[in-house]
Amino acid sequence: MALNLIVRPRRRQARRPSTLYTAATLRTQTVKDLGKLAEKIGVEGWRAMRKDELVRALVRAAKRKAAKRANGRAASNRKTTAKKKAPARSSVTAKASTPKAKKKLLARKPTDPRIVRKIQRANESREQRKNLATGKKRNSKAPVVERDQVVLLVRDAYWLQAIWELSRQNIERAQAAMAAQWHTARPVLRLVQADAGATTNAAERLVREIDIHGGVKTWYIDVQDSPKNYRVDIGYVSGNGKYCSLARSNSVTTPRPGATEPAAGDWEDIADNCEKIYALSGGYSEETGGELQELFEERLGRRMGSPVGTQFGVGADKSLGRQSNFDFDVDAELIVYGATKPNSHVTLAGTPVKLRPDGSFSARLSMPDRRQVLPVVASSPDGAEQRTVVLAVERNTKVMEPKVKESTG
Repeated sequence: MALNLIVRPRRRQARRPSTLYTAATLRTQTVKDLGKLAEKIGVEGWRAMRKDELVRALVRAAKRKAAKRANGRAASNRKTTAKKKAPARSSVTAKASTPKAKKKLLARKPTDPRIVRKIQRANESREQRKNLATGKKRNSKAPVVERDQVVLLVRDAYWLQAIWELSRQNIERAQAAMAAQWHTARPVLRLVQADAGATTNAAERLVREIDIHGGVKTWYIDVQDSPKNYRVDIGYVSGNGKYCSLARSNSVTTPRPGATEPAAGDWEDIADNCEKIYALSGGYSEETGGELQELFEERLGRRMGSPVGTQFGVGADKSLGRQSNFDFDVDAELIVYGATKPNSHVTLAGTPVKLRPDGSFSARLSMPDRRQVLPVVASSPDGAEQRTVVLAVERNTKVMEPKVKESTG
């Protein structure tokens, strides 16, 4: 018995009608029909639109919907294609995606020679900038630093200069002392301000830390609000704030602004003003010690210390001290200056003062050893206004006992 099978073709699903309207087809409809269509597809403000405006709004809305549908189909097709092409995830790949596996991958050393050399050069540059040693190795021809020191000089009221010499052994001791913190350590100068006459560290205050680097032996430091007492520490500070000191400088006092002229920049130029810089940096004080004197004598190639000895030689102290006709006189004068309107009348302690064409004036007075009260009176050209400034000045001169060095030879 034969069976006949009839296979009917499967009906395709009917497509949705396209909602992409054209301006030509929409203009054939009435305003009422266009309003219903606009309300259906969600066109905002369609009630206040005329027919041409409704047509344009409906065309734009239809284009947006068509583009949105096309993007959705494209995204769906890409997702399906990616699933088909994606290989099966192996167990090795799954293990590599864990945090522990990622750390192991990052910890692997690079094998590319160029990358290895680049990393080595970066590490060497970082270590060179961190190394503050100014002396060379003992098997080299360069001089070896015998003593670690940092000296602070006063250049003027607003600038200090730190000069240091540090041995490699001192840097190695700092590295051993900081242990694991050495990786994050950076070289710094610590500027410390001390109260006048202070002898303990408790009276000192850290002003700021100044980042420095290796390859140099001097650093300029700007300061404010002179006169002040300063010193510096040189050392390393780690990332967690741990500080390891290498050397401590002498204490200096900056002068009042305008009291001294700014000094030049290098040791060749310092030679012209060495006595002033040496004195401002505390060279003649007993508390400073011999480090500053040794530095000046080494750089300038001559003796520093007693003004008599440095100017006339080592034996001049004794020979000049025996002279009985050695005289020394000091006197002082007072200069009063100011300015007012031209053609005004000014008196100083009752004495008229001549004005310059621009209204400025100045007068020199003697300063005896006593207190003086000096009224300065200015009257306007028409005599209707008068102003007075009173200056109280006192001079107190003390003559100390002469100091004569006795001969020992």
